[in-house]
Amino acid sequence: MNEPRTVVSWRVIAQMLVFIVVVPFLPLLISGRWDWWEAWVYGLNGVLGFAISRALAARRHPDLLAERARFLQLEDAKSWDKLLAPLLGLGGGLLPLTVGLDARFGWSTPFSLPVKIAGLVLLLAGYALASYALIENRFFSGMVRIQTDRGHQVVSSGPYRWLRHPGYAGALLSYVATPIFLDSQWAFLSVLLLFIILVVRTSLEDRFLQTELPGYREYARRVRFRLLPGVW
Repeated sequence: MNEPRTVVSWRVIAQMLVFIVVVPFLPLLISGRWDWWEAWVYGLNGVLGFAISRALAARRHPDLLAERARFLQLEDAKSWDKLLAPLLGLGGGLLPLTVGLDARFGWSTPFSLPVKIAGLVLLLAGYALASYALIENRFFSGMVRIQTDRGHQVVSSGPYRWLRHPGYAGALLSYVATPIFLDSQWAFLSVLLLFIILVVRTSLEDRFLQTELPGYREYARRVRFRLLPGVW
């Protein structure tokens, strides 16, 4: 079966540059603190993590990046995800924006170095888990849909042996770690917003997959937890 042709417009390229390159460096750009090593690590981790994970995913599943690149053109995506996916993207931008404003105006008290190192470990672990899920899952689309054009089937290998939505779990872990590593108690408000969006999206997506994707209901019986190990 032929894959749908992917047309990448200049608008899509500009949006990708903003979210992939600019957003990770918002704490530096807004605060103007160019000697802030934690913000440099955060920004470089975001850019390099994106580039490396996509390169590895493309090597294993050459058609995956084409699927993700056309997520705004997917007419068969669920209507609720056409709202939730952009909200998640905006929330992901709001988090470093809040961190940058916090650093510029000095709203928060810095965490101790050991606490920040723990935050860095959690941040890297979150990126690693989300990247692992992306690389393992050929159907890791940017929008929730049944990919009949790509032979959609249940993926139960890799991190999907332990969680039904490890990509979301990794993202959530990195969100929680960001305010700790970058000294911003106010950014936890953005984390709370992202947590709510992720829980709602995970719940709706899981219910949809159990109804529409053959074999997913049986998989859900084997793998109990959706997003939070031991909790939900």
